[in-house]
Amino acid sequence: MSLESREGQRVPEVTFHCRANNNWNVIRTDDVFKGRNVVVFSLPGAFTPTCSSAHVPRYNELAPVFKEHGIDEIVCVSVNDGFVMEAWQASQGADQLTFLADGNGEFTEGMGMLVDKSVVGFGKRSWRYSMLVRDGVIEKQFIEPDKPGDPFEVSDADTMLGYIAPKARRPLDVLLFTKPGCPFCKAAKEKLADAGLEFEEIVVGEETSLRGLRATSGADTVPQVFVDGKLIGSSVDLENWLARR
Repeated sequence: MSLESREGQRVPEVTFHCRANNNWNVIRTDDVFKGRNVVVFSLPGAFTPTCSSAHVPRYNELAPVFKEHGIDEIVCVSVNDGFVMEAWQASQGADQLTFLADGNGEFTEGMGMLVDKSVVGFGKRSWRYSMLVRDGVIEKQFIEPDKPGDPFEVSDADTMLGYIAPKARRPLDVLLFTKPGCPFCKAAKEKLADAGLEFEEIVVGEETSLRGLRATSGADTVPQVFVDGKLIGSSVDLENWLARR
């Protein structure tokens, strides 16, 4: 299998037949790329494990950071039809991305990335890769290594952002354990919101047990706050941590 970089070349001129708001939407290559800075990532298929659990979510999460550094649009391409791509985008909640349905594989073939996955019943699909396109010209391309299976090593959002803006500040991963009616939990959430930090909340007794809280944090009390995998602690600990930022 030959997977050659197309850096310095123009993207293929094709027409995408997509769907949005339950209507057909015809999009041409120039509509996406002409006079614009666009990040593209392409993957083997909608609703597939790696694509759904890692590839799409991280690009969607980092989309605001990409835009801060001059990227006009982030595009996900897959050799799937418009119905499938529309449903997949909705299920992913990927409202920061544009999903392009390359149903006939024309764009992917033009990129030299169309591969045969008949052995798993997929037929012709895209190899996994990402690229930075400026005014229709490919500046940088990250192509996954030619290995068996579905490698996911270099086409991820963090690698692309590292190329575009090596010093870009990524959003913190904040996790908060709470209990219903807990005033200290309410205060912690307000402190995080005031600091402009988004967070994921896990409610003890609903989404996990007290045992789960102890196993994760080593504590019986809530709230318990984690930032980038590190235990910060209670609402008082959170306030002190925020003061030191």
